[in-house]
Amino acid sequence: MLTALAMAAVLGGAPAQPADLKLTNVRTTVGELGPTREVSKLLPGDILFIAYDVEGLTIDPLGLAQYSMMMEVSNAAGTRVLPPATEKAEPRELSEFVPLRGNKVPARAYVTAGLDMPAGNYTCKVTVTDLKTKATASLNMKFEVAKKDFGIVAVYTSHDSRGELSAPTTGQVGQTIYIQFSIASFERDPKTKQPDVELEFQIFDAAGAATLPTPRKHIQDAKSAQQVKETDGAFALQFPLFMNRPGKFTVEMKATDRVSKKTFTYKLPVTVNPAN
Repeated sequence: MLTALAMAAVLGGAPAQPADLKLTNVRTTVGELGPTREVSKLLPGDILFIAYDVEGLTIDPLGLAQYSMMMEVSNAAGTRVLPPATEKAEPRELSEFVPLRGNKVPARAYVTAGLDMPAGNYTCKVTVTDLKTKATASLNMKFEVAKKDFGIVAVYTSHDSRGELSAPTTGQVGQTIYIQFSIASFERDPKTKQPDVELEFQIFDAAGAATLPTPRKHIQDAKSAQQVKETDGAFALQFPLFMNRPGKFTVEMKATDRVSKKTFTYKLPVTVNPAN
């Protein structure tokens, strides 16, 4: 369905000096600034972040880079689903002030699989055009959408509790980051019409030892202060992580749907560097 997919693309960082336009270092990531995502397979409700570098974008003497960006998503049959095949794909013109200059621009795009998105294989095509030189470069990222099922989706990290300021999963002692995520495709309690989901949060150090004697728990049900609307097929939560000591850690989130009896576990690597 055409409403099953949402998409966007953004540029950030320090653009390159004039050269042949190229899109390099293409990869999928956990959130905008997180580590490489190992599998490009999404549950409906999940988000696929595509990171890459734009090399050769023109910067004028005032430090202004002007470019356009366009995304197209097609299914396995080659039919464009976004924008719909019946509509013309239009690039979005952007202007970026980049005083640091440099020789490349870190960029990212993202594709959100709607809860009603059909299972199957898809391709996301991203095209960037330098509006000064008219040079164009593109990339193709293949991904798969699985059948609709219970799970933890749309995981990313932020500097703020509201999830508005993206953060990397690498920080330094004294920082706090927030792990943002959603629970999708849960079943509702027949009586209360609310989800009944139990979440456990545990952290493991580099040796695999748990840092908490007992996992931290949260239950989302009819007694929760924030209720889930009957029209919503997913609900968002966040878990704060205070970085009080250096090391490499793994945050493990386990969700159990106590109505369907289904369980889903998600592991996120986090690195804490010593304070300067």
